[in-house]
Amino acid sequence: MVTIKDYKKRESEKGEFFVLVLQGEIAPVKSKSNGRMYFTAKTCTVSCTFDEESCKQLIGMQFPGEIVKVTTEPYEFALPETGEIITLEHRWEYRENSDKAVAENVVEESDVF
Repeated sequence: MVTIKDYKKRESEKGEFFVLVLQGEIAPVKSKSNGRMYFTAKTCTVSCTFDEESCKQLIGMQFPGEIVKVTTEPYEFALPETGEIITLEHRWEYRENSDKAVAENVVEESDVF
């Protein structure tokens, strides 16, 4: 299950649009630096066609799916806490559990920002 936790306004050459911030299930992880356990949940953003008011109303909604790690070309990322620049080779992406549901909801690329 994933939960809509927030939304953000973004801009592209086509104008303003919103993305939903999704959060996956909580998972225990072991710290590489000190070996201690802690809990975390992966997050990602997904573009949507909703206006701001609709995005606000969706916060808290849960639906099937998961957030998975997807390999990408290397890119630089600034850590928000420190400003340190690091190189990443992945991103986090929402995946629905049913390929059939996705196939039924395919839209033309021109309809997506």
